Amino acid sequence: MARNKISVPEAKEAMNKFKMEAANEVGVNLKNGYNGDLTSKQAGSIGGQMVKKMIEDAEKNMK
Repeated sequence: MARNKISVPEAKEAMNKFKMEAANEVGVNLKNGYNGDLTSKQAGSIGGQMVKKMIEDAEKNMK
């Protein structure tokens, strides 16, 4: 059961696009739909890249 639900349903497409961009940046071949064949390292690198970009964006908005 997935616990990572998007609070704003309208943001789902934007989050999927963001995830795909992060995957491309770290060199992971992410596809639409099931990605259970990814290693933990690959999945973690995508999540880490997403967090890194969110922190950078937040820091820019603080200035």
